[in-house]
Amino acid sequence: MSTSAQRRARTVGLAALATLALAVPLGVTTAVAAPASAPVTNLSHLDFLLDEATPPQDVDGHSTYRQAEEPALVMPWTYADARDGGTFERVGGGPLDPETGYWGQGAYNADDITRAAVVYIRHFEQTGDDDSRDKAYELLRSVAYFQTTDGPDAGNVVLWMQPDGTFNPSPEPVELPDPSDSGPSYWLARTLWALGEGYAAFKDEDPAFAAFLDDRFDLSLDALNRQILSTYGRWTASDGKRVPTWLITNGADASAEAVLGLAARVEAGSDRPAATALRQLATGIAAMSDGSDREWPYDAVLPWAESPAIWHAWGSQMPAALAAASVVLKDRSLARPAIADASTFTPTLLTAGGPDNGWNPSPVDRVQIAYGADSRVQSLLGVAEATGSDGFEALAAMQAAWFFGANHAGQRMYDPATGVTYDGLQPDGTVNRNSGAESTIHGLLTALALDANPDVKRQAVALTEVTDREGLSWIEAEDAVSTTGKISTPESWTGESSWSGDKLTLSRGETAVFDVGTAASDRWIEPVVWSEVGERTSSSWTGDRARLGTLQLTGPRQGISPTPGAMHPHTLQKATPRSSEELRVQSTRGDLQLDGILVRPFVSRLVLEGDGGARTELVHSAARSPQKVRVGAGDLAVYDDRGREVRAKKDRFGAVTLPAGGFAIVER
Repeated sequence: MSTSAQRRARTVGLAALATLALAVPLGVTTAVAAPASAPVTNLSHLDFLLDEATPPQDVDGHSTYRQAEEPALVMPWTYADARDGGTFERVGGGPLDPETGYWGQGAYNADDITRAAVVYIRHFEQTGDDDSRDKAYELLRSVAYFQTTDGPDAGNVVLWMQPDGTFNPSPEPVELPDPSDSGPSYWLARTLWALGEGYAAFKDEDPAFAAFLDDRFDLSLDALNRQILSTYGRWTASDGKRVPTWLITNGADASAEAVLGLAARVEAGSDRPAATALRQLATGIAAMSDGSDREWPYDAVLPWAESPAIWHAWGSQMPAALAAASVVLKDRSLARPAIADASTFTPTLLTAGGPDNGWNPSPVDRVQIAYGADSRVQSLLGVAEATGSDGFEALAAMQAAWFFGANHAGQRMYDPATGVTYDGLQPDGTVNRNSGAESTIHGLLTALALDANPDVKRQAVALTEVTDREGLSWIEAEDAVSTTGKISTPESWTGESSWSGDKLTLSRGETAVFDVGTAASDRWIEPVVWSEVGERTSSSWTGDRARLGTLQLTGPRQGISPTPGAMHPHTLQKATPRSSEELRVQSTRGDLQLDGILVRPFVSRLVLEGDGGARTELVHSAARSPQKVRVGAGDLAVYDDRGREVRAKKDRFGAVTLPAGGFAIVER
């Protein structure tokens, strides 16, 4: 789990809070369309989060540009908690020690410093704003200070700093690696991201500073080569899947953020070592593409090599990274997994409910945060740039509309009037009104992307509510209408996946019946089953007396996954007809351990609307053959399963033929 995900789970006592506050209105939460022509990027709240600390001059292995002349570092506070009266209070991570003024983790962290730098870099490059140039300069100086410059861990990065500028390399709760500069990490990846984009921005603006940034980029690149890319070309297994060994923290998610920096550095000028690392790391990310147009995870690029059973929206910039690498390296093969993710998985995700924190593999963690929504927006826009497909831009607008109210709460998550991005959206529609650095940063990265793409922005800000959604759904195993099996409650986290709740165990001859209801289209059925290593099971599945298939499973070899056994969805050979209501399973060999059932319709749909009659409809096919689908009024565009536009028109009944695996967008 990344430090970002760990920090979201923190608790801070009210009595321990610092007394830093800003009288910023929290903003109207009911979604209202913003003017499409006005910039939506507002840096005010991120500006407020910035503060200064002056570390000692003589810390071994840590220094920065012009430190003697400019000893203070500029950094964002990690959190900003909402207070009465429309204010926010800047706070650190973990409990506060009132005697020392130190936090259990710290006030500032490298993850947020690096990404805040990217915000100001991109704003400066888009607008030429002098204040953003200055803040980018200051933040990049701070990024460099967090690097370890010598010794066996040279190029690695310390994560946490206290308010007075003192490092906390071993925070509570514990981060891995511990101490935080003792190995490769998410914060090493993000340091490469910031330094790569920083060099590109300052190469002509301030050559002396750019040369310093390039030296520090090379320092972290050396660490990447030494610790990660030294195993390039070697493969291992994880729950029976072949996976690369050369990903940062075994993560395609962490590696993707390093690739963004590597791509920026290579694009800014010839750099053979960076280009080699870019190709190698991107190749590893591409290898994490899995599934198919009808099998989980539906052509998604998975984030973690240690588990082929997990996808999460946060940090899911793998397609964006692959698209950038393909453009810079002029290698179209690197874009193929990104295109598949964008054209098959993303419509599945959108129609199922949006950028969830965790499909593990069931959609068990349906919290949604800005980091996840922005990662999807960046990926879609990256693939759109690499392919020239308007379809991916339309999908990006639908995903970006999440920030403006087109979400399951119907509330705005980013406010262009204040620059506030709220910290999260709960499954029940409750909004976390805090606005810390990570959320603020990723809300602004989406805002910057929209300002750079006016046509996408025009549609995104106009769409403020979800009016229709039909897509992938989930049936809990314990919700069987009848069963002769045993229901029990396992520990939720397996070490590599999650049980969604209770499990149903069917021994040989035992049965269960589920109500799947009727639907507008036929459906694929995917039982999610836990398999023990080497254990063989078999089960027979029928629907309203029609045979759907047999699951014959053998628990895969563990490999590098954290625990023996595997949780995975398995698609039945035949689909359930739209009129079929009953699903029946019988165990015919061994013990079938069932978490639940994914139900994926042949045709999924999402409709977003807003003020002034704005409306966008997405219709997506998971079928093997063309499907006749009725759609609403508006401008129609139809795309195949690779995002290529195809000729299509409505018939006199308002129906269009959707290619197998393709999608249609209707806008007005």
